[in-house]
Amino acid sequence: NPIDRCRVIEFDMDDGPFAGQTGSIEEATLDGFLRVGDDILVISYEVGDGDTAFAFYDYQRGGTMIWLLALFVVAVLLLGRWRGVGAIGGLAFSLLVIVMFTLPAILDGTNALVVALVTASAIAFAALFLAHGIGLATAVALVSTFASLAITAVLAWTFVGATNLTGLSDETSVMLGGLAAGIDARGILLAGIVIGALGVLDDVTVTQVSAVWELKRVQPELTTAELVRPALRIGRDHISSTVNTLFLAYAGAALPLLLFFTEAGQSVRGVVTRELVATEIVRALVGSIGLVSAVPISTWLAAVVVSEPTPATSPAVTD
Repeated sequence: NPIDRCRVIEFDMDDGPFAGQTGSIEEATLDGFLRVGDDILVISYEVGDGDTAFAFYDYQRGGTMIWLLALFVVAVLLLGRWRGVGAIGGLAFSLLVIVMFTLPAILDGTNALVVALVTASAIAFAALFLAHGIGLATAVALVSTFASLAITAVLAWTFVGATNLTGLSDETSVMLGGLAAGIDARGILLAGIVIGALGVLDDVTVTQVSAVWELKRVQPELTTAELVRPALRIGRDHISSTVNTLFLAYAGAALPLLLFFTEAGQSVRGVVTRELVATEIVRALVGSIGLVSAVPISTWLAAVVVSEPTPATSPAVTD
């Protein structure tokens, strides 16, 4: 009996137009997942007789996420101290730029790739100086980040076009195109690649510049070439782990999709060339190439600057 396979769940409403009232929803017991005490969101709608009915919309996760955010802030501040304060400030600025500038600009129909480059540049400028202080070493890391970001943007534009990626690989992109006329889905994909690459690029450039600065501090007699060689060895070790981390992050995000296609019996070639998977592969490869380019760029630029006749005395970009 279908009725036997459903249960009625009653709930109290503490917000919205029905605050203080009770309501109920039906849930199939075969795939039931709601438990007593869960905080949920519901939507209301009118039924034929004029009564109001409710349906499950989503879990209420706000409180738990606030606690997680607080734990994150405490962990960063305990370890990073004043550097941690700068890092949190940079993160807050990044979110502000994206919410107040990036999203409105793209929705207004501005070229998404240009918006992404402006966004990434502003975020890199603020995040690096807030987290690592004002100094020549930080400026070198910033210039290196800009150069690597430009390479990433060119590669993204080239290979997104060459592989005929449309940017309409999921339901969200399709719905966005229907809700907001003039939105360039491919441009949004390019913007996502550029902004996503920034978080890893500044880590690499900061590390390389710091390594060069420390080598020069320990051995002031080293020439530019002598500084570059050991710093590049450090960069190779960093890149080998970072690239793997980048690919694992994308693979983890696409894991349900990969499992779906595999279960459907598609070949490996058929799976990797589907737009949903190909988008992640192009994103990972382009980001990795930009990441690799950041090592020689930042290493060489830092070595040249620190080897000037009057050696740079500004502090390195890390403690």
